[in-house]
Amino acid sequence: MRKIVIAGNWKMFKTQAETQEFLTGFLPSLQETPSEREVILCPPFTDLSVLSKSLHGSLVQLGAQNVHWEESGAYTGEISGPMLVELGVRYVIVGHSERRQYFGETDQTVNLRLKAAQKHGLTPILCVGETKQQRDAGETESLIISQLEQDLVNVDQDNLVIAYEPIWAIGTGDTCEATEANRVIGLIRNQLKNPNVPIQYGGSVKPNNIDEIMAQPEIDGVLVGGASLEPASFARIVNYHQ
Repeated sequence: MRKIVIAGNWKMFKTQAETQEFLTGFLPSLQETPSEREVILCPPFTDLSVLSKSLHGSLVQLGAQNVHWEESGAYTGEISGPMLVELGVRYVIVGHSERRQYFGETDQTVNLRLKAAQKHGLTPILCVGETKQQRDAGETESLIISQLEQDLVNVDQDNLVIAYEPIWAIGTGDTCEATEANRVIGLIRNQLKNPNVPIQYGGSVKPNNIDEIMAQPEIDGVLVGGASLEPASFARIVNYHQ
């Protein structure tokens, strides 16, 4: 059985006070959530400590948005695996398209971050996906296969989550058709040594499309951006109807 993994990526949103306010509205809604669904919140680094304390004993796991490949050193602005582990972090997003697009992330640095995460017992959520230009040029399949080949060198597929995020559908309101997302995720699964790696869909996931997305046989969860910032919205996604 593949695990269902539902993660909220808060990106650069929410102060500590706003985080506490979110939890007040969100945590009570988890009483009806099936225990086999892994729910993760990935806030900015400044919110990790407050979430770590507040989530203790709840269904929700703590995730971070990035991790550096070295344990320490002169890497201004970076965060290491041991720093995350100390705060109770269990998951970490690696290779998000915004990191690749705005901050110079490459498949080589993604690979280093994946291995560092696993070395410290963190489960990485590897993001792969194509731009509108690449999709229109018919390069979706070749690009994703190339990303996986480079990103997963010497990575343990028994401690891994993958998120397919079509870049053209992130924050645009332009959702990838559920059947098409299912097709590409099936393609990703066929490239893996371990077919039981949970594979999420990410890209304009909302309360009004979550049921259709999760009805697809290849999709094992979602990586949610904007819709994870509002308690009722994210609760509806976590409590999707089968």
